[in-house]
Amino acid sequence: MPAPTKGRIGVLLVNLGTPDSPQTSDVRRYLNEFLTDGRVVDMPAAIRYPLFRGLVVPLRAPKSAKIYQQLWTERGSPLLYHGLDLQKLVQEQLGNDYLVAFGMRYQNPSIEKALAELRDAAVERIIVLPLFPQYAAASTGSVQEKVMEIVSKWWVVPSISFISTFANDPGFIATIVELGKVEMAKRDYDHIVFSYHGIPERHVLKGSQNGYCKLGNCCNSYNKNNRYCYRAQCYETSRQVAAGLGLTSNQYTVSFQSRLQSRLRDPWLQPYTDEALKPFPAKGIKNVLAFSPAFVADCLETTIEVGEEFKELFEEAGGEHWQLVPSLNTHPTWVQAVVDMIHRN
Repeated sequence: MPAPTKGRIGVLLVNLGTPDSPQTSDVRRYLNEFLTDGRVVDMPAAIRYPLFRGLVVPLRAPKSAKIYQQLWTERGSPLLYHGLDLQKLVQEQLGNDYLVAFGMRYQNPSIEKALAELRDAAVERIIVLPLFPQYAAASTGSVQEKVMEIVSKWWVVPSISFISTFANDPGFIATIVELGKVEMAKRDYDHIVFSYHGIPERHVLKGSQNGYCKLGNCCNSYNKNNRYCYRAQCYETSRQVAAGLGLTSNQYTVSFQSRLQSRLRDPWLQPYTDEALKPFPAKGIKNVLAFSPAFVADCLETTIEVGEEFKELFEEAGGEHWQLVPSLNTHPTWVQAVVDMIHRN
């Protein structure tokens, strides 16, 4: 009997999401979906939905809309168009044996629509790559849960594999190093800051392997016990990039941003970037180069928060120069890194 015809391999690239526009109504819709995800805000739905839809989001949406208006470009949201550009370039490199789709965990284009595209093309199997370098239950885990929820309703489910983390992937690290060297060639910097998106400490502890994570020196090495610990992955990424840039441990700081203030007062991963940078000028650190290695594309948290808000805080404290290293976006080394990860999987 003749062998079955080999089908194409489906690839699903997923990023977090973005409002359809910077208008308050679209921002509210986005925040409602994002902040009621039980993996993002891990409290009972009976509390989560009325608290965020009834109080937090209505207060937050108008303020966030003003920030999105600063971020928006002629092409729209940078997170969206960089994702679509990456999809196109990865498709070109992979060739006709693959079909690459792109989706957002929240809002559009949806994961459901992207998966339907792969299903309708009768792909042989699907490789899912959430575009979050460091695994967290609230990001990568949420994408995985959503994908499984969608395909569980299909009558025929093909083989599906997930790339859960690429915190120390050689191509990912190499791209950050290349971008950093470009900025470091322009001027001398007194210090380097690696600022990662924050998560509540309880998220780390809930995912700890047999109680291994202590939110302390346990992250000084990256091993089988903490390979899915978000904090440990952030420190590992930082060590790898620092090595590529020739930095010693006292030449850089690892910190965390974007904490969501709540009435619960739960601690998030520390140190907080906005607090860590304030003492720098008094210590003689007047020129700082900042990286955002938790993000692979320009977005509100990089361009606005790190690039503008932290710059303002640093200068108010007496700093002279704060420079954000651009995100990976569609850097050729990053595109090749994505292709290599897919080939390995």
